[in-house]
Amino acid sequence: MTERTASAGGVVGDELADPQAYQRRLVGPVGYDDPAAVQAATGAAWRALVAEAGPDLRTRPAPGEWSALECLGHAVDGELVMSGRYRWALAEDDPEIVGYDQDRWVTALDHGRADPGDLLRLFDALRAANLALWNATAPGLRARTVRHRERGPESMA
Repeated sequence: MTERTASAGGVVGDELADPQAYQRRLVGPVGYDDPAAVQAATGAAWRALVAEAGPDLRTRPAPGEWSALECLGHAVDGELVMSGRYRWALAEDDPEIVGYDQDRWVTALDHGRADPGDLLRLFDALRAANLALWNATAPGLRARTVRHRERGPESMA
């Protein structure tokens, strides 16, 4: 990702200079919980957020920040990207992967005007496929890595 902003949890300043710190920030909230269990609960959390947002679903809280719907669209994009990355890690030896500009994707894919039901269904389908892959993958194979151009080695685990 060519993260440029602090919007929606994006990277600010020097975080790309310390890729491991960025990785820890992304996975840190999981703590000691089972990552698969956390991921399995995410669809329900998105549904609750969409319901809670109500008429403000498409409202940006401040200039340069994403609406709740745009955040959901970004989560769908991330799930799609990770789906490919997991498969590269499992199928290829030390593949290099590229980042993506999350702000450009949110804008170009017009997530702010998307149908929330469509995004939720797509998220659920992608997440289910990724969890099925996780469950079908031997624990030792989850340690296989890809080389992210900006952040270095990343594993499925």
